[in-house]
Amino acid sequence: MKKNISLKQNLTKFGITMLITYLSVAMALPIVPIFVKESLHLPNWLGGAAVGISFVSTILSRKYAGTFADTKSSKKCFMFGFLLYVLAAFICLIASLKTFGVSTAFIILIVGRLILGFGESMSVVGISNWHFSYLGPVNSGKILAIMGMAMYGAFALGSPIGIVLYNYFGFEAVMLASAVMPIIGIMVFYKSPETFVHSINTNKQSFARLLLKIWKHGMAVSLQGIGFALLGAFITLYFKSHNWPYAGVGLSLFGLGFVISRIFFGTLPDKIGGTKIAFVSLIVEAIGQGCIWIAPNYLIALSGALLTGLGCSMIYPAMGVEVIKKVSPDQRATALGGFSMFQDVSYAFSAPIGGIIADHFNYASTFLCGFIAALFGIIIIFSMFKSKSDIN
Repeated sequence: MKKNISLKQNLTKFGITMLITYLSVAMALPIVPIFVKESLHLPNWLGGAAVGISFVSTILSRKYAGTFADTKSSKKCFMFGFLLYVLAAFICLIASLKTFGVSTAFIILIVGRLILGFGESMSVVGISNWHFSYLGPVNSGKILAIMGMAMYGAFALGSPIGIVLYNYFGFEAVMLASAVMPIIGIMVFYKSPETFVHSINTNKQSFARLLLKIWKHGMAVSLQGIGFALLGAFITLYFKSHNWPYAGVGLSLFGLGFVISRIFFGTLPDKIGGTKIAFVSLIVEAIGQGCIWIAPNYLIALSGALLTGLGCSMIYPAMGVEVIKKVSPDQRATALGGFSMFQDVSYAFSAPIGGIIADHFNYASTFLCGFIAALFGIIIIFSMFKSKSDIN
């Protein structure tokens, strides 16, 4: 990458590469619970656990990824993350081999999902921090918006692609495709330069103090993430339970709504404040989750998925921009890792808890939980209006 390449070109390259690479995560998301239920014949809560377990390793590795990117190399951080994506896909592929029993296959799948979570932590923190340094923190809002747009655009494309591959060629085909995508990202950024690494500052705030500083921002994205996690894990099974058509379209419409919101409203946090954007966004998400919960037909459910995507979209960048403003440049990646960790918590535990709820009640009940979570998020954001720092 050369310095004379325009900002727009750099962001475009970043977005396209991130979209392609993140298909490795997105194609597997709706397939893993189906594989666990239909191929391994295990209950829904274990399918949810297989989805959520990757976020446990992401949570545990966020601090390491942030410190690595801040003090060693952002480029090596995300390149290593891409390699872990490839490794995770091959390990999950092994779980589908007929030579293993159900328990062994599930354990292998869990190992692959744990490695995937570690890879996501390293890749997302590393590549975002690399762009903060290379393009300047003044463009942090654009970088976060592009990154989210690419990731959830991958969900929009990855869900139907994954389902088609699974239906026609099986779980192995999904995992092979998931292994190929990150290799493209490695090739694109292989010759990119290293960026400036900040010198060690003995006056750095501890990780715990950073979390205390940003906890409300983190709780907002955590409560937002519950709706997405439940939708990603159960929208396909929800449609199948009703014998509704277009089972793979729900996650795609979520991704479409997400991308549309980023395109049209991506610059608003810098203009009118992140807190206001997050407040409105959570209201929209709550409406979307409510629509899925009470949907009498597939059209209402699909509309709810679209609204959920529109609502979820701007909460992370709106709060993320405020987080970046609160910390020094030499702790930017660490703070971003801690901030993202709040969202990881919701991703890690929402799916398995939702699986238990689905087993005891029905799939619709999981989206009631997403609706309630969004309401609590609205309360958190409302409390932030009284904070002078957020108002300013």
